[in-house]
Amino acid sequence: NGRTSVEQLIEQLKRHEGVKTHAYKDHLGYVTVGVGRCLEEGVGVGLSEKEIDYLLLNDISRCAEELEGAFKWFAPLDPVRRNAMINLCFNVGLPRLKGFVKALAAMEAQDYEEAAKEFYDSRWAKQVGNRAIEVCGMIRTGQYP
Repeated sequence: NGRTSVEQLIEQLKRHEGVKTHAYKDHLGYVTVGVGRCLEEGVGVGLSEKEIDYLLLNDISRCAEELEGAFKWFAPLDPVRRNAMINLCFNVGLPRLKGFVKALAAMEAQDYEEAAKEFYDSRWAKQVGNRAIEVCGMIRTGQYP
């Protein structure tokens, strides 16, 4: 049939376990994801550092793509300000980020002092504390703290 042994095993395990894109509780009530990956502490294997980094890199790429699609001023930003915006998008999601109308207008105008002030003067900043100080500092200065 032209398929390798591993490909056949993958197909079989997917058929036997099912394929879930979101967390679910298995028949024993344990939090599980993907193809039978138990995430329950003390029971399942959870995620390895490599898997965590893989997921994080995918999320960073997704956020960058979303920002590039939403704001024409995003791509030309310097790397530090790009990363600050990715951090924000990662944290609140693009739909909520679009609610920062004044801050985004300041970003577009390259008025980074005003943009940082507007992002900092928000419920988000109060909720995330030091994260907001770091991200707003990156926007203001174009440098990492």
